[in-house]
Amino acid sequence: MKRLMTTALFAGFAASAAQAEDVTLQLKWVTQAQFAGYYVAQEKGFYEEEGLTVTIKPGGPDIAPTQVIAGGGADVVVDWMPSALAAREKGLPLVNIAQPFKSSGMMLTCLAESGVTGPEDFKGKTLGVWFYGNEYPFLSWMATLGIPTTGGADGVEVLKQGFNVDPLLQKQAACISTMTYNEYWQVIDAGIAESDLVTFKYEDQGVATLEDGLYVLEENLADPAFEEKMVKFVRASMKGWKYAEENPDEAAMIVLDNDETGAQTESHQKRMMAEVAKLTAGSTGALDVADYERTVATLLAGGSDPVISAAPEGAYSLAITDKALQ
Repeated sequence: MKRLMTTALFAGFAASAAQAEDVTLQLKWVTQAQFAGYYVAQEKGFYEEEGLTVTIKPGGPDIAPTQVIAGGGADVVVDWMPSALAAREKGLPLVNIAQPFKSSGMMLTCLAESGVTGPEDFKGKTLGVWFYGNEYPFLSWMATLGIPTTGGADGVEVLKQGFNVDPLLQKQAACISTMTYNEYWQVIDAGIAESDLVTFKYEDQGVATLEDGLYVLEENLADPAFEEKMVKFVRASMKGWKYAEENPDEAAMIVLDNDETGAQTESHQKRMMAEVAKLTAGSTGALDVADYERTVATLLAGGSDPVISAAPEGAYSLAITDKALQ
């Protein structure tokens, strides 16, 4: 009898495994606490509870989520809305189906000795800017300020910044792009005191754009089976994010366990998770339409060189989160 029960139990597990749906998620960057919610959902079995087998693909400096999904390498990607909307206007029909990050973590970090005390002091300075889709919020901000990005006494010189803080440490730039949860702390760890820095958060400047949303291809959403799979994925992912918020140290350790490069450290990931939790706080996963409209307005305010030329249509769907949050 025991053998029969064991056989039946095994058969049940096998059937369950056979019915599991595969989902491939492409991250925007390398394995780190910025993406803790997804790793937590995987580690805690939240995806498994939904009948999903999720493959999480780390990003990197040479990996553009938009290109990956366009090439069929992922079902869903983590990307910033400026990049996604720019790609949509160029013909890649990305749709935002969920928005785990409620607030922006982007900012400019400046050396106080450079004399920058306010945005008006940017003129004539060299500013480090990330590209590969990350430059859009910066360009929109400068356009809003009426500051040309072509250099000169009345403009700013844009330094194409690598994904590090070297231009500030080597004083090649007065200010560099940083995230509240990552590069800013790299500057501090390099030995520069917080009192020697001046920071400008995009959120505080009123030009913040949405970051780290979940995007899929519009054509896939027309498939009811795919839509249902995304409902399960978003529901489990948000469960992971809320667990990470409430258990930041544990979440950071889960991220470390998934870092195959061995490049991350416990102290950095715990600090990062504490900062990321501030950005996901208050989010149910559902996109706030007002936040979306603010992002679009910021991107359109680019003068002669806007990030997008017209307000997009169909760039987001609330259908997934409406069902996931029921």
